[in-house]
Amino acid sequence: MSQIIGTLGFPFITLVFYGWLLFEFKKAIKRSSLEASQQRKIFNRILIALIAWAVFVSGWSLSGMMQNFDRFPFNVAPVILIPFIGIVLFTFSTTAKEILLQLKPEAIIRIQFFRFFVELIIWALFLQKLLPIQMTFEGRNLDIISGISAPLIAWLLANQKISKTVVIVWNIACLGLLINIVTVAILSMPTPAQYFFNEPYNTAVAKFPYVFLPAFLVPLAYMLHFFSIRQMLIRK
Repeated sequence: MSQIIGTLGFPFITLVFYGWLLFEFKKAIKRSSLEASQQRKIFNRILIALIAWAVFVSGWSLSGMMQNFDRFPFNVAPVILIPFIGIVLFTFSTTAKEILLQLKPEAIIRIQFFRFFVELIIWALFLQKLLPIQMTFEGRNLDIISGISAPLIAWLLANQKISKTVVIVWNIACLGLLINIVTVAILSMPTPAQYFFNEPYNTAVAKFPYVFLPAFLVPLAYMLHFFSIRQMLIRK
């Protein structure tokens, strides 16, 4: 069972939670002041971009190029930099502002619950000796706190029991937890920058389908934080 969860977990979570985000986006776009043709164009572009990214990431990992750690950081750079740059540019665009004004704040935060399931899959991969212990919640990965706390923060926000400042602080704190585990993951790879030398080294995330973790799920986490923070800043 743990092998099935470890193998199919990341793609499954990607489909479910990106699907959820797209559903929320579609509702927000329809509520916006944008013309119907422009609404369809925006949604279709987002969908095409996600599909194209999935094709590229799958091809990059299956080609073996990403597993060539002798070429670090160039083997992992596309998977890390492309989504980051794209998300930052989109977050601060006028289109995103229009959508975020129509998107329920608690909806963005609620989706962060996916990180709870991510941690369970990482644990399953550790049990299969595919990932090192420091990448689990038993080691140096506390990101499960983000996933567990997300439904509570979403509920408190929806019922107006917390301020925008509290939401921003929560987002920043959870971004810190995300940066921590990403750093641990990089320092566990067989590169000149390696700090953790206990086996197994962190090479599984460069293989298909585990590549969906750095290519889709990590970007989903910080994208939702960026959206939430900007939303808190632009809402009256």
